[in-house]
Amino acid sequence: MVQRLSPIALVLTVACAHKGGTGDGVPVRVYVLDSGRDPIPTGVVRHPDETDRHRVNAATGHWEDSVLYMPDGSEMIFHPGMSIQLEVSAPGYLTRVVQYDIRKRRNHIPVVLDKIEFNSDDIEEPIIQFGRDKPRTDGAGGPAN
Repeated sequence: MVQRLSPIALVLTVACAHKGGTGDGVPVRVYVLDSGRDPIPTGVVRHPDETDRHRVNAATGHWEDSVLYMPDGSEMIFHPGMSIQLEVSAPGYLTRVVQYDIRKRRNHIPVVLDKIEFNSDDIEEPIIQFGRDKPRTDGAGGPAN
């Protein structure tokens, strides 16, 4: 026998199931930006105790979640008043560690990364010689005189 729910009962049932569930936390959004405030599409965010890195959205440069899964199997659910530490990095940029106190809503964290500057005059290219580059002293295999 199939039980039919009214549209209002169906909406309430879905809302309660979504809200109750696993005890969802407060969403936290991190924006990874360059010095010009443009999104960095290759940015990653991670908690110092985590092994996984979370990639940002390539178009908007942001990452968002309400819970982190620790290596020991525990969950770190974000709640208001909780303080979290996050490492934000991207290839070619200096890594930043940010500390943030979570609020009830609008947890948007802009993180500006500084580009790594290399001075090409200070970089010396190593000279690697291979066996075929070394001059032979015994004369064998060389051009005929």
